[in-house]
Amino acid sequence: MARRENAEINAGSMADIAFLLLIFFLVTTTMDVDSGISRKLPEKSEDTPEVTIKEKNVLDITVNRSNQILIEGTDFVQVTDIKDIAMAFIDNGGGVSAPKGEQPGEPCDYCQGAKDPASSDHPSKAIISLQSDRGTTYGMYVSIQNEIESAYNELRNKLALQKYDRTYNDLLKDYKDSGSAAVKEKIDFLKDSYPQIISEPEPLK
Repeated sequence: MARRENAEINAGSMADIAFLLLIFFLVTTTMDVDSGISRKLPEKSEDTPEVTIKEKNVLDITVNRSNQILIEGTDFVQVTDIKDIAMAFIDNGGGVSAPKGEQPGEPCDYCQGAKDPASSDHPSKAIISLQSDRGTTYGMYVSIQNEIESAYNELRNKLALQKYDRTYNDLLKDYKDSGSAAVKEKIDFLKDSYPQIISEPEPLK
């Protein structure tokens, strides 16, 4: 009796199907992307002059491990209060700017704050210190950073409308589209008028 040989199975089409499924899952699968806070670090300077900072020119914001926000070590506030508090502090204009070379400091002629002598002298001197606890949640920390960022953008928007009849955000879009040197000059002026100065001490243990 003749022996029957088993018919061979063509696996070529199976490999093609497996390959197509692999491509399908690679295309349709979403990947988690790490999010963070965009910050431009200052360039390293070998000759760093010693600067005396007055206490009134620093706004202390502390977040404890329970996500409670403390201003100047005395007042508990909500996240939604941070923007207005920061704007009032930065735009206070209670004194003069830092001297440039031999030129003395000048008062802020564009500030619209209360000019409280107990608050910041000038936007160029106003420092916001944000100190968190090691138990502070990342979400709370980012929310506070966003409020501080919004405060600076709001002040720049107001000044841009006064001087250029366009907001700071509109100028950023214009520069992104055109790359115009004239627009860049306006943006740099607004950034110099309200420089973003944020200090982040080591987290509390």
